[in-house]
Amino acid sequence: MRKKDLNFIFWGTPDVASETLEILKENGYIPSLVITAPDKPQGRKMLITPPPVKLWANENNIPYLQPEDLKIGQNVVFKSIAQADEPSIANFQQKIMCSFKNNILPDLFIVVAYGKIIPEEIINMPKLGSINIHYSLLPKYRGASPVESAILNGDTETGITIQKMEYKMDTGPIISHKKIEIKSDEKAGDLRKRLIKIGGNLLVKTLPNFIDGKINLISQNESEATYCKKIKKENGEINLNDDPIKNYNKFRAYATWPRTFFFKEGKRIIITDAVLENNLFVIKKIIPEGEKETEYKK
Repeated sequence: MRKKDLNFIFWGTPDVASETLEILKENGYIPSLVITAPDKPQGRKMLITPPPVKLWANENNIPYLQPEDLKIGQNVVFKSIAQADEPSIANFQQKIMCSFKNNILPDLFIVVAYGKIIPEEIINMPKLGSINIHYSLLPKYRGASPVESAILNGDTETGITIQKMEYKMDTGPIISHKKIEIKSDEKAGDLRKRLIKIGGNLLVKTLPNFIDGKINLISQNESEATYCKKIKKENGEINLNDDPIKNYNKFRAYATWPRTFFFKEGKRIIITDAVLENNLFVIKKIIPEGEKETEYKK
């Protein structure tokens, strides 16, 4: 099957997904439809903000859907480019089918950080099923925070796994994978940028053989499975008396969000710069609550 003949839907929401879409586009893979999360309030002023994937779809004139729910056989709320962002009511499966001429099933779903559990009936809709990019070497770090978890645990390597999706989270057979080293001072944001590029290129390299049925899927070893949870703001708190390496890894893992912090005289102190020197966790810069960034002094 030629690239231009592949009829696929892309599911994703944040920057990691929009950047993957751009890599697909650069390599001649253009989705017929994009499915992303609804607009949400963000920032201090809680302004209603579209997800990055929606912005990408608008910029590239690709139809999109923003379902509030993914229930099968029930009417749910949608927003789409065709409706100028006005909500409409329809059955989700019907809405997908109506996006294609003559109600022809899509060949494939590609899912990258969509953010919601996709029902089994939807996962199995396409002729070739659904595939997902996961930012760890599965079955290690199944779940929502594989990049942060690898750094938090002091791992020296991680990678990308492209899996064929099953209803259970990150349990599907492995289509392809690639291992990389984690730099000793690398923060989660920097590692994620590398993984996005590597993952997008691995997907592009993998797609032709997967579409043509030339890949032997590898079942995951359940005995080696580990899990990671969604990060909460309070996870960023550290105890300055803890193990220095543990604190440095936490700083690296949470440098983008929720950032690491401690409390002093009842005030939250955010750590913005820190290093590991002679096995000591050395804080360089901080933002005291309600103040600007400053040099740290004990």
